[in-house]
Parts: sequence; C-alpha cells; structure tokens
Amino acid sequence: MKKSTVFALAALSASLLSACSNTSAKSSSKAKQVLNWYSAGEISTMDPALNNDVYGGEQLDATMEGLVRLGNNSKVLPGIAKSWKESKDGLTWTFTLRKNAKWSNGEALTAKDFVYAWRRQVNPKTASTQSNKYSGIKNADAIVASKKPVSSLGIKAVGKYKLVVTLERKIPYFQLLLAGSAFAPQNQKFIEKAGKKYGTAAKYTISDGPFIMKGWTGSNLTWRLVKNKYYWDKKKVKLTRINFSVQKSQSTSYNLYQAGKLDMTTLSASQSKSLKNQKGWQIKKSNRTQYLMYNFKSDKNLQNVNLRRAIAAAINKQSLAKTLNVADIAATSLTPSGITDPVTGKEFSKEVETSQTKAIQSGTKAQAKAYYKKALKELGKKQITIKLLGDDTDDAKKTTEFIQSALESTLGMKVEVTNIPFKTRFAREESGDFDVILDGWSGDYADPNTFLEMFQKTNVNNYGSWENTAYNKAMEISKTTTSTKTRWKELVKAERILLTQQGVTPLYYGNTATLVNPKVKNITLKGAGLPYNFKGAYISK
Repeated sequence: MKKSTVFALAALSASLLSACSNTSAKSSSKAKQVLNWYSAGEISTMDPALNNDVYGGEQLDATMEGLVRLGNNSKVLPGIAKSWKESKDGLTWTFTLRKNAKWSNGEALTAKDFVYAWRRQVNPKTASTQSNKYSGIKNADAIVASKKPVSSLGIKAVGKYKLVVTLERKIPYFQLLLAGSAFAPQNQKFIEKAGKKYGTAAKYTISDGPFIMKGWTGSNLTWRLVKNKYYWDKKKVKLTRINFSVQKSQSTSYNLYQAGKLDMTTLSASQSKSLKNQKGWQIKKSNRTQYLMYNFKSDKNLQNVNLRRAIAAAINKQSLAKTLNVADIAATSLTPSGITDPVTGKEFSKEVETSQTKAIQSGTKAQAKAYYKKALKELGKKQITIKLLGDDTDDAKKTTEFIQSALESTLGMKVEVTNIPFKTRFAREESGDFDVILDGWSGDYADPNTFLEMFQKTNVNNYGSWENTAYNKAMEISKTTTSTKTRWKELVKAERILLTQQGVTPLYYGNTATLVNPKVKNITLKGAGLPYNFKGAYISK
C-alpha cells in the first residue's frame, strides 16, 4: 500500500480509543453516532485495482470487504468467507462464502465476484498497481507478463458460494494479504457500466463492506461514509456516518479539534510535548518507512552510488525524526523495526546492519563529505544540483526543508524543493516526472517482503527504475524457496544490497502522536500500519 504518509507490526498494533464530534456528544438519552475524521491527503482513486496510497486505502478498507477481515493485533477473522480450509501442502485453499452477503445496490454477492476481481487485478490491460501482490497464486506472474491467459489464474468458483484458490508455493502471509482491498470482490456489471469512470467519484463506487461513500466528486476535500444497509453484519455497525475532511496543517486540524469540529488530529513534535498529558493523547504505531526515491532515468548524476551515499550520510535521521514527531524513529533500514526473524527471533532491521550500512545510514558529516568528494571526481563536476519533490503537508514540508538544509550546508549541493498536493505529486511519481522524491510505504503485512519487493526490476512501484541483478536474484530465491531459513537469509541479503547501494534512502519509521476524542469507543487498528477499523466503533454518552 503506497502512502504519502501512510499504514510497527502485527505484534505492536494497538487498540485506539477514537473520537466523536464534541458537538455531537451532547447530554442526551442516546449519543448521535456521527464521527468527524481526518485525512492528511486527497483521494486519488477508489478503484481497488488502481489505488496505491493510504488515503484511498482507508476509504476502501471501510467500504470493501474481502474473504477475511483483520481484528485487533492482525487477528484473521471471517469476512465474506464464513469458513475456510487449507490443504496439507498449503497450496490449496477452499473458502465457503456467506449466502447473505450483498452489494450496496442489493445484488447478491457470490464467488464469481471474487473470480472477476482477481482476474481483473492480474490482467495486464487493467494496469493494476496491486498485481504484484498476486505473485505466488497459480499463474499470476505469467498472466501479468502476458504469457498466459487471465482465465488460467488459480481461482475457481464452485457454485455460488464456494471458492477454491490454488497457489504455486506456500505464502507465509497469505491470509493477511486476503484482508486487503486488493483481494476484495468486484461487481462486474457495475464496473463495466461505469467504464473508465469507475472509482473516480462516489457515484461510481459500489460497496460490500460496512460503509458506502457519498459526496466525493473526485477532487473535493470533504466526503462522508454512511452505514451500508445491505452489509451482512450491519447489526455490529453502530456509526451512521463518518465525515471526512482533508487537513494538511497540524495547527489548523488541532484548532478544529479544540472547537469540536474534528474528532482526531495528528500532532507536531512541539504540540505533542505540550499536550502529552491531555486526555486523548496516544501514539498510532505504523509499519511504515519514509524514504527518498531516486529517478535513475531522469538524472544521470543520481546513477552514481557515491552521490547517493553522500546524500544519505549527510541527513541526520535522528534529528529529522525528532523535528517531525515525538513518535518517529530514525531509519536504519527500509524494513521498519518490529519485524522479527521467525527462526532466530532477531529483529530484521538489526540483522541487516553492517559496518558499511551504518556508515551510510548513520554517517557523520565527514563521511558524507568523503562520499561527495568521490562522486564529484567520478562525475567530473564541481557542484551538483538536485530537484526534490514532496507533498504540501506540514510534515512533508518540514522534511524537505530539513533535507535541503542538510545537503546544502554539509555538501555544498544546490537543492531545489517543490511541494505540491499529494494527488499531483503521486501522478508525477507514477509518470516518472521527478528527480528525487520524498515517498513512503506502509506495509500490508508484517514481513520484509512487502517493502523489499517494491524495488525488484519489474515491480510496478519501482518508479525510480533502480535495478540490481544480485538484489533481484535474492528476492526471487526468497519467493521460491520452501525453506524458512533460506527465505530469511535471502531477504537479509537483499536489504543489505539495497542499503549499500542506496537504491532508496530510508529516513524514518513513521509513528504518529495524535489526539482523539475519548467519547468514541472501539476504533482499532487492524494491525499497526493499517487503516483504522471503524466497523465496531460507537460513540458513548
């Protein structure tokens, strides 16, 4: 799930008290079940095949439901599937669907909706941003590469309410994948009628989850989610409406929170320190890393490894993290802290550290200058200019300003910074229209693969076109081996290559200090780094 911000690990996920509108929490016999919530950026699309950011992801998570759902601490719970069985070899999964599941237009939801959705995701004509997640399902990779027909995908409907999925290899995180909107069903009739407009505005969306989207035109900064009367488990959905508004300024969102017009606000480092003892203060932990991505096609200077090492070493990541948020942690790797080796129990981010990666990621000014001197000599330059692109949110602006100051003062580089709305920035990223871009990734599941596979040669998220043969080989072995020990060893190898070569430059692990109104109960994180779960939330008196 690509995020501007964006959704630590399952083990670290926490139940979060949430908030109701202060204005709606009046003394009455029954509290009004309306929530006013915060989004840090615009929605780019509501098409599950094309969404690749946290903002649209949160809306899809609330409006769509797949075979399973995630509960507290990433516990796998029944969704549209009421039960399932795994074969002894782990390669065949049989799901029994609910007969009372429906779409928000009242149509019955059946196994064919999953078959259509999954085939649409891997169909090259769809150009799905989620197709890489299907790797390991029978024939998925070959279909994406246009080597086999879409109909050969390892999914089959047996009648209306049984679904059989065939894998090419065991996927350790398979059930966690199924909880994401990338694996949710899709309504063929509705999508074909909407055509290219599907997912571009609320009226061109259809839901099978707890809520339905209303009021989103495709470009506006406010919308709402309303309770889906056709949802199979609607009795457990207490909120009647969630009002969303985009808030890019933390001072503005805090003022709205204080005025009772917002029920949650993120906090800057200075705000958090002064408000830490206020009721409703809490940390939202995230399986997320913020990083710099380089475009290896647009700027030939960036192809020089010592220049990238110089950039990485010149940025004091401890200071950057403290500047942004009291909860942020300086990054030592792309894979965030909290993910542990299933064999040794060691933390992955610690396993990948070497003296060389430390010298780059946690380098001194002297080391940064030494790398830069080598780069200038190799490139035959006296000075280098880079163009840095980021979002127009408070955190993004602070980050790009920090990086600009660090590179100019330490290395003598010239850094041209541009901050633009997320939707525009992401469109430029997807089209390759950038030199250096401030980006981030929130893991879809608690495994290094969700971060590392992004930078394989053919991955759709490798917008900077970084390529390393040894890295690609290590990742392929990690995906095909049947040995857990070998898999982990290859993932460690891949991460070390990425850090040594600085294919991207990890900056910090993004956790967020927030204030939420304590009158709303039972809003949880499905798993740290994943969107809030509003299904069972309710507002107390």
